[in-house]
Amino acid sequence: MNIAIVCYPTFGGSGVLATELGKALADKGHNIHFITYQQPVRLGGFHANIFYHEVRVPTYPLFDFPPYETALASAMVDVVNNHNIDLLHVHYAIPHASAAYMAKQILAKQNKRIPVITTLHGTDITLVGRDSTYSPVVTFSMEESDILTAVSNNLKEETYKNFTIDKPIEVIHNFVDVKRFHKKKVDAFKKLIAPNGEKIIVHASNFRKVKRVDDVLKTFLLINEKIPSKLLLIGDGPERPHVESLTRDCVPCAEVKFLGKQEQMEELLSIADLFLLTSEYESFGLAALEAMAAEVPVISTNAGGLPEININGYCGYMSNIGDVEDMARNAISILQDEAVHAQFRHNALTQAKKFDIHNIVPKYEELYKSVL
Repeated sequence: MNIAIVCYPTFGGSGVLATELGKALADKGHNIHFITYQQPVRLGGFHANIFYHEVRVPTYPLFDFPPYETALASAMVDVVNNHNIDLLHVHYAIPHASAAYMAKQILAKQNKRIPVITTLHGTDITLVGRDSTYSPVVTFSMEESDILTAVSNNLKEETYKNFTIDKPIEVIHNFVDVKRFHKKKVDAFKKLIAPNGEKIIVHASNFRKVKRVDDVLKTFLLINEKIPSKLLLIGDGPERPHVESLTRDCVPCAEVKFLGKQEQMEELLSIADLFLLTSEYESFGLAALEAMAAEVPVISTNAGGLPEININGYCGYMSNIGDVEDMARNAISILQDEAVHAQFRHNALTQAKKFDIHNIVPKYEELYKSVL
C-alpha cells in the first residue's frame, strides 16, 4: 500500500507513535509518505520506501498567523496526486483532520476518492479540542473521517463525553518496539551517573503543567531521604525553568540532572531503576510503556489511560494525582529490596510485550484493508 501519514514531528506521543508506525509499516513493504513541517525526530537513517514531504508555509505581510492548515491541505493533495496514495492516516485531530477533510473534497472534485483515518491521541480531545474556538471544527472533522481510532479505552470514553458524535471509535493501543528498548545494561555508563551505587530514577515528558513535573521532584526528595538516588529529567517545555528553580532551592544540583530532549531514550532507560510519571492526565502513557520495555518499574498516577498499562502491584504502582507521599512509599518498597525490584523488572517487561509493535501494527494493516 501507499500510505500518507500526517503528524506533528515533535517528541510528543502522537508524533512518536506516528513515526514508529510508519517505520514498522515500511519494514513490512508498504510505501510511507510523511507529510509535516519538518522531519520527525524519530525518523533517523535512510529507508528505501519512506519519503518525507515538507509543508512549506509562505509568509506574507497580510498574515499575522501563516495559514498552516491551508498549506497542509494543499501538500496532501499534491502528495496524493503525484505518489498514487491509497489512504491518508492523520494523527492528532488539530489541525490534521480538518486539513484532511479539505484535501479529500478537493480530490473528490478530481474524481479521486481518498479514505481518511484519524487517530486521536489525547490533548487534541481532552484539552485543545474542547476549547470553544476549535470544538465545532474538531467535531465535524471527526464525523467526516472514514475511520476514527483512539489510543486507549479511556480516550474513547473522553471523546464521547466531550463531543456530540455518532461515529464509532476503534481502540488500537499505542505500542512499543520491545526489542529496541530491551537493551543490556551498561555498568560503566551507570557508574558515570551514579558513582556510589545510587538508584537512578527517570522522568521523561514535554514539561507541560499537565505533567506535574514538580511532583516528580517532590516524590524524588522523599525517596532520596531513605535511598540515595539520582534523578534524570528528560525533555523540555514551559515548566522546565520553574522545576529548575525548585531544584536549586531544594537539593544539591548534583542529585538532579536536566538532560533536555533525547532521541535515544533506550540508552538512558537501560540504566534506570525506576520511572516516575506524575501526570494529571495521560491518554495512554507511551513514556511509561517504553520504560517497561526496558525492564523499568513505573510509579505513576492513576489518571486517564494509565491503568490500562500500569498494573498496580505488578509492574509498578499507581497513586492519586498529587499524592507524592504514596508514590514515594511505593517507590521505596520496590527499590529497598533487590528481590522485589527484580520481580517488578521482570513483570514490567512481560506487560510491555503485550503492547509490542508486532502485535499492534497488524491491527492498523487490517484497518487499512477494510477502508480500502
